[in-house]
Amino acid sequence: MALRDPLSTEEIARRLSQLSGWEKSPDREEIHKTFYLDYYTAVRAINDVMNPARELEHHPDIDLRWETLHFSLTTYSAGQKITELDFLLVEQIESVLARYTRGAA
Repeated sequence: MALRDPLSTEEIARRLSQLSGWEKSPDREEIHKTFYLDYYTAVRAINDVMNPARELEHHPDIDLRWETLHFSLTTYSAGQKITELDFLLVEQIESVLARYTRGAA
């Protein structure tokens, strides 16, 4: 299976069950998670996520608010489907954000 091949509903559910806080949107083909940290720390975290995102040629949707940082992932180059590429970026996001947060929901 190629990195940009859409994953089955069952595979997505299986993979999400192994992750803390990541969920599939009920109305879109995307997975998402919100992290809670102060604004300027979130800006640094976003910058650190961009290097692995660029290497994976992935374009995560990022929403930065007062004390929340929200990532939504879908593979645009696969027609906005959830693919292995999304889960590879999840691993990178989790690694980066672990340096900035102790608890995330």
